[in-house]
Amino acid sequence: MGVEAGGEVVRLDIGPFRPYLISHPDHVQQVLKTDWSNFVREGMFWRPLGRLLGHSVFSEGDAWESSRKILKPLFTARYITQLGEALADTIADSMGDLDEHARTGQPIDGGHLMTTITNQAVVKVLFGGHISRETAERLAPEFATCATSIHFRMLLPFAPYSIRVPGDRPFLASVQKIDDVVRPVIERAARDGDTGATEVVSALLRARVAEDGEPDIRQIRDDLVNVYGAASETTAMSLTWLWTVLHEHPEVDDRLHEEIDTVVGAGPVRASHVAELSYLRMVLEEVLRLHPPSWIIPRQVVADTEIGGVTIKAGSQVLVSPYTTHRLAEFWDRPLEFDPERWSPDHHQRRHPFAFIPFGGGPHVCLGRRLYYLEAPLVIATILSRYRQELTNPQRFTPLPGASMRPKEKIMVRLVPKRPLRGDA
Repeated sequence: MGVEAGGEVVRLDIGPFRPYLISHPDHVQQVLKTDWSNFVREGMFWRPLGRLLGHSVFSEGDAWESSRKILKPLFTARYITQLGEALADTIADSMGDLDEHARTGQPIDGGHLMTTITNQAVVKVLFGGHISRETAERLAPEFATCATSIHFRMLLPFAPYSIRVPGDRPFLASVQKIDDVVRPVIERAARDGDTGATEVVSALLRARVAEDGEPDIRQIRDDLVNVYGAASETTAMSLTWLWTVLHEHPEVDDRLHEEIDTVVGAGPVRASHVAELSYLRMVLEEVLRLHPPSWIIPRQVVADTEIGGVTIKAGSQVLVSPYTTHRLAEFWDRPLEFDPERWSPDHHQRRHPFAFIPFGGGPHVCLGRRLYYLEAPLVIATILSRYRQELTNPQRFTPLPGASMRPKEKIMVRLVPKRPLRGDA
């Protein structure tokens, strides 16, 4: 609807609930940056997520300011660069699990594959050696359940919590299972004392001390869950859509493999390779444009305001739509076509700063964006340096709105080894 309206403010009719859809970059900039304090992360769209996220960087006010001040230094360019080699090793270690699928030719769920690999990498950043691989693997499916089961609550935000809607039971069960993993890790790390480690849980233990001098376990839990959700969902979902893109555009697939084979060879992939993988960066940018994991960014209006000539009353909900913004013909040539060349330095055109918003913008811009641009290329380069991939169920894949935009159908991928696998004759 927003695309057809050409970026005009549109009021959606969702029963008794009528939010405003915001997509024009000028209007997005007003909501997310220039007048951001008048558009807060509160209201019926944020209420369902609050049961998972608690109070941290996805909150408002003191909770947001405190969490962002503590977490921001852990996601600077310098800090993320220091994590590069550890991330590369973690991703490389996960490839052994794929060899059996490649050896037998058995298709693998591409979404599950990306979620699993991303989970291992993000857990390395957050928890370091405080958590076993087996325990870490319990997190990914529970976050996936939360992201999908919240769908009904987001479509029916006016429904009271005294009334159960589909998805409530699995959502709450997954929140409990996430707590069952995260809280014991924090408590154990607190008992072990300050080791000087630099991963996020250790840094939070040093920063989050309650009035009684003990670590604030609940607040640290909220911080970790917020960062995990932001860092893992964005990467996993964009890389899941990449499988479909490479199938639909064999010329992109061939060029991508050629670049990776030239830069990386037989591997292993190192963090230093990322800067040389320029075409991979272009492909990833275009995937984020057409398949932004954050398909809507909800806000509640604090005081009466005007957006694009439309008066919007205090208490109203506005929905910033990256999915729509990234498809506006006024700002994107051939907006529905997948074309990595639009990101080439040779063709790069000046765009409105809020025409491309996969990570939001303004004071609430996603802390994990730098991690994405290191982790995502490492994941893809590591996989494609070892295997060619074939989509075994080509079809029209349907975006499923939830906390993130994921395909409704499974994307089944067959991995074909580029060279003899370890242990083969």
